[in-house]
Amino acid sequence: MKRRKKPAAPGARLRGRIWVEIDDKAALTDAGADLLEQIAVCGSLSEAARRLHYSYRRAWMLLDGMNHRWPTPLVKTATGGHRGGGAQLTELGTRVLGAYRDLQLQVEHLLDAAADPFRLMI
Repeated sequence: MKRRKKPAAPGARLRGRIWVEIDDKAALTDAGADLLEQIAVCGSLSEAARRLHYSYRRAWMLLDGMNHRWPTPLVKTATGGHRGGGAQLTELGTRVLGAYRDLQLQVEHLLDAAADPFRLMI
């Protein structure tokens, strides 16, 4: 049975993207936040990459970039071995991810409210 698409809300909507830069380089983006969330859930970089349909290389490079731009790493990893590898968010990683998701919600609410004048013009 096919799922029916949910009808779009009528009227204009404002959209925006947020990222955090440190020294003019992206330190956290939507893709990075998604990766951090999946690592927190499954405890594995490779599994997080699979769930997000990222190549392992893309996920590793994204994580490596984030870990090097913040004062301390956001994720600590362990290579494979007897019990396999693993990845887990550090305390900073958990705080950064939480602050980023909170900011996204605040911006969405702001943009929804700011769209009212545009809705009236349609």
